[in-house]
Amino acid sequence: MSGLLTILQHADSAFPSGGFAFSNGIEGLAALNTPLDRSGLRDIVAMFLHHRWATSDRVAVVLAHRACEDFDRLAEIDKAVEATTLAEPLRSGSKRNGNALLAAHVRLATQGAAELRSQIEAGNAHGHLPVVQGFVWRARGMSETDAILVSGFATASGLIAAAMRLGRIGAVEAQAVLGALLPAIADLSVPVPPDAEIESFMPWVDAAASRQARAHLRLFAS
Repeated sequence: MSGLLTILQHADSAFPSGGFAFSNGIEGLAALNTPLDRSGLRDIVAMFLHHRWATSDRVAVVLAHRACEDFDRLAEIDKAVEATTLAEPLRSGSKRNGNALLAAHVRLATQGAAELRSQIEAGNAHGHLPVVQGFVWRARGMSETDAILVSGFATASGLIAAAMRLGRIGAVEAQAVLGALLPAIADLSVPVPPDAEIESFMPWVDAAASRQARAHLRLFAS
């Protein structure tokens, strides 16, 4: 029972991680008049899950989870995320979000969190969000499988919440979209092989996020 409660705690959007400040490209897509109604948003989030989360974030979370407190290995994974996140706003947002999550865990005295922050401050790692997630979730007793599921759920719910804050979809419709995507998250939450590589290909989103980063007025940092 305590394991389930740990999952619920870390999947809760109220957990202090700084994620509310980032739309991960949703605001940029909205500025291009991309349909973000129930059907359009479902398709966009499904694209994120298939072409970013499943091939990059999911892999990074698992590899960081397995690395435990091997900080040299964590740095390698972190650098791979840095290299494959092509759009600067998304790259910066991932690091800011990851460091915010890590700061919360330092204050919560999560095992190894202070040491990882020291590695980042020394310039040995970047602190990308999925790397920090895999590290702290293992330290909190979360299994590899559960970490994958929480990561997928957080990715989908965060993108949908951004569209809702932009006024593109209502709260009830947002939950309908999230519910429709849960089977996709489950299907994509497969084990990660030891030799898995981190990769991502979302040129349309990368371009939209980069364009929006130059806007004079915007709601989100990315």
